Amino acid sequence: MPKAILIIGGTRNLGHQLTLELLRLGHRVTIFNRGKTRDELPPEVERLHGDRSDPAQLESALNGRTFDAVVDNAIYKEDEAHAVARILQGKTNHYLFLSSGQVYLVREGLSRPFVERDYAGPVMPAPRPESYDYNEWLYGVDKRRVEDALIRAWEKSGFPFTCLRIPMVNSERDHFSRLYGYFLRLRDGGPLLIPDQPDLPLRHIYGKDVVQALVNLIDSGRGKGKAYNISQEETLSHEAFINLLAELMHTQADIRRIKRVDLDANGFLPDCAPFGERWMSELDNTRSKQELGMVYSPLREYLAALVSHYNNQPPPKPASYQRRQAEIQFASER
Repeated sequence: MPKAILIIGGTRNLGHQLTLELLRLGHRVTIFNRGKTRDELPPEVERLHGDRSDPAQLESALNGRTFDAVVDNAIYKEDEAHAVARILQGKTNHYLFLSSGQVYLVREGLSRPFVERDYAGPVMPAPRPESYDYNEWLYGVDKRRVEDALIRAWEKSGFPFTCLRIPMVNSERDHFSRLYGYFLRLRDGGPLLIPDQPDLPLRHIYGKDVVQALVNLIDSGRGKGKAYNISQEETLSHEAFINLLAELMHTQADIRRIKRVDLDANGFLPDCAPFGERWMSELDNTRSKQELGMVYSPLREYLAALVSHYNNQPPPKPASYQRRQAEIQFASER
């Protein structure tokens, strides 16, 4: 049976893919965003415009409307969580939002892989405000505050939320071009500079699997009041990930491990190796498989699909590739 679905934010990447899949399944889709980024969605999608960080604009746009489900791709602050729970109370049967594996990375005393029960506990102190780590820490802390606000809304008034905690998303439409940056460096044949530390295990997720998780929840209505880790099955090191990508591209990776302090001093991080940061999470996906019936795309298969996409529809070269010649020169002098 067709459902009325509202998607808040995110027409560039996951929101775009989710909208197309919901339309394919016969649902009616409305999107709410600022309207500043041109979307590529079909005309049957209803478009509402406003700034979701301003509760008055969100409330005005949704006045008198009800939805079977709401998917929030763009909630980052505690105040936004309080506002959306108030505005949508009694107006939707299911509110789903995307959180992050970084809610675990800012916790103290955890070991990988992270499971949902690891969430509760003390948060590490803030890094120095001028450091790269500070913004990543703040992102994780803010996502925790969002989750905490919606948990309280569930406990107080039964606000029907479900939280999906996701790691790094690899997708054809990733507008940050993180995986594509590795692809370009492998294709040009030059050295790949990666930091010597930390050498943490990685477990990412394919964008289409996130979309499938959202569709499953919309269709089933399961998971209210709960959080789920959404993550691929395979865990591997940063270097193994690069070598797998190289294999699928029919090339070899010239990996150079460099002291992190030297890469930082030359301004190469995180551009040269975004998957080599401590802010890459490793999530245990057991609960999502047991309770939601999730089946995840094999890493090798989805990376092969992304390689094919980059070969056939190459995106513009990202800003993170602009200093590539400086990276190559740096490696040649060592």
